[in-house]
Amino acid sequence: MQQIKSYLDQIASISSSDWDFFTSKLQKRIIPKKSVFLKINEIENQISFITSGVVRLFIPKEDLEKEITFGFSFKNQFVSAYDSFLTQTPSAYQLQALSETTLLSISHSDLQLVYSTTQIGNLVGRLTAERLFLIKSKREQNLLNLTAEERYLRLFKERPELLNVIPLKYISSYIGVTAQALSRIRKRLAY
Repeated sequence: MQQIKSYLDQIASISSSDWDFFTSKLQKRIIPKKSVFLKINEIENQISFITSGVVRLFIPKEDLEKEITFGFSFKNQFVSAYDSFLTQTPSAYQLQALSETTLLSISHSDLQLVYSTTQIGNLVGRLTAERLFLIKSKREQNLLNLTAEERYLRLFKERPELLNVIPLKYISSYIGVTAQALSRIRKRLAY
């Protein structure tokens, strides 16, 4: 609980009664490594805070080599199929734990209760949504403005632990290149 408290304290000061109400709605979930915990066409009913582990956001394909990885979420970040969560409509993508992942999750209905019951709920909700938007916007700008090599370098500058956790096939999809192109980039950078 301390991890999510530290994260939220960066956003706003939360009274002890608001904190107690919010944490009473959280559910701890442990997702096994490689498990898909939200499938395509399911409605996302949880927004979760990652206390440990890594989550991949991806569009599945029949040919596994053609899956599209478009996001990763890490320890001390929120994760959700957020568009599905907000609209309560089926998700167009899946969420997968790449390592054993521990989540503190709140349901859509419980989050609405937090918004309506606490003084700080709406502020925290809005600021968290803004942070998720900024992450998405930055990713889109990187895809439009940077070369594949620059995207690769930036990814590992921001998240150096990725090489140990995320298979290269997911990284290549994430930066928008084939596995072979990523291999050439890595060879060039090694010299």
